[in-house]
Amino acid sequence: MALSQEITLPNGIKYEQPLGLFINNEFVKGVDGKTFETVNPHDEKVITSVHEATEKDVDIAVKAAREALDGPWKKLIPTERGRLLTKLADLFEEHKDIIAGIDTLDNGKATPFSKGDVQNASYCLRYYGGWCDKILGQTIDTDPNSLNYTIHEPIGVVGQIIPWNFPMLMWSWKIGPAIATGNTVVLKTAEQTPLSALYVATLIKKAGFPPGVINIISGLGRVAGAAMSAHMDIDKIAFTGSTLVGRQILQAAAKSNLKKVTLELGGKSPNIVFPDADLENAISWINFGIYFNHGQCCCAGSRVLVHEAIYEKFLEAFKARANKNKVGDPFAEGTFQGPQVSQLQFDRIMGYIEDGKKAGARVITGGERQGTTGYYIKPTIFADVTGEMKIVQEEIFGPVCTIQKFKDEEEAIKLANATTYGLAAGIHTKDLNTTIRVANAIKAGTVWVNQYNNTHYQTPFGGYKESGIGRELGQYALENYTQVKAVRIYLGNSPFG
Repeated sequence: MALSQEITLPNGIKYEQPLGLFINNEFVKGVDGKTFETVNPHDEKVITSVHEATEKDVDIAVKAAREALDGPWKKLIPTERGRLLTKLADLFEEHKDIIAGIDTLDNGKATPFSKGDVQNASYCLRYYGGWCDKILGQTIDTDPNSLNYTIHEPIGVVGQIIPWNFPMLMWSWKIGPAIATGNTVVLKTAEQTPLSALYVATLIKKAGFPPGVINIISGLGRVAGAAMSAHMDIDKIAFTGSTLVGRQILQAAAKSNLKKVTLELGGKSPNIVFPDADLENAISWINFGIYFNHGQCCCAGSRVLVHEAIYEKFLEAFKARANKNKVGDPFAEGTFQGPQVSQLQFDRIMGYIEDGKKAGARVITGGERQGTTGYYIKPTIFADVTGEMKIVQEEIFGPVCTIQKFKDEEEAIKLANATTYGLAAGIHTKDLNTTIRVANAIKAGTVWVNQYNNTHYQTPFGGYKESGIGRELGQYALENYTQVKAVRIYLGNSPFG
């Protein structure tokens, strides 16, 4: 199979799509000659096939990253690392229409959101470019005869595994802090959405990165991902995905070389509406909180908790707002919600919907497929749910939310925390005291107030409980990619004679 193919996007843009594995700044075929298909979720047709990385290819990529780490990359001054990241950010913006078009084709997200992802990825890379020459240690005064200082050194070769729901955002969230702190990278794309990451690999070389610093491979999680997790020469794994796979990665890391691990995992996030909330504003954000990215969002506000005094009024207004969402062709003007990413994901979500119906939850709207072609599901709202229902307890990862009522603040907090996850939460109220009390009581890594799903590259993101380990974004992410060395210099004569 060839290493590239000309593709014409539905919006008319033609471009050359790389299909190989990007190792040492070159596209190469997989050692075993395997390939796999990637499918357009809008029409269920195959877009193309890409070369599949196996354990042998992971070994080659890791070796390239190790040689780069111990070679020219180590000698590059921090300011130059920053220049490279900034140049890469510029190239993302220059190629925004192509990159966004690829993600809309391969992932199914509406064009405005794909463009937003690429722009935010550019911002993220530029932000971490500014951090490169600001990785600072400390001097520590212990006694007159000692000089003590710390150095923050790169961990080494970093394996990164990204999900399919935000291909470009997750790419930048992983690459930015790893490169800023001087590491080298082997990044595996999600098998459902390999195309945009392979295209931006061409920009890595164009930006001037030395060979082997950033390597991009396409492969299956159970093969390439497993090989990375257990690899004896990978010093750290950063993973975003399901809690189930996160557990497997943690076990593999422990059984191999005890590599460092950061995990950004699932969520079942509460979105709480108090009776004094601006209802129109709250519903707008709640709609965005669950149906943004087709509900395929780890921090989606999938459990909406509404005060009993406004419960029925809320249901009526939320149903009307959800039904305004335009579901359809992601390349079409005005589309808000495109298709789910794959047949597997579509079937999984529809299974949860059927389970909710059988459990006795009331369908306010949706609850069925839209159309006959493509992986489209109507925005779905379940009301009158109880805490033990599967649709309340388990992450659905689709355009489905549940509505529960609460009688007071104490019960709202109890319901909010009644989950094994702790990634995010939302609060809608005009009362500052309520905001602070409830935000402090909720066990979640991010709490949004009178908004939702509004992440920013300067603020940390990550979870409590089974939603993960470590933080991404902001200065906090840098801590995950360095190790601290203490140096103690004795200035006096030996006290031992």
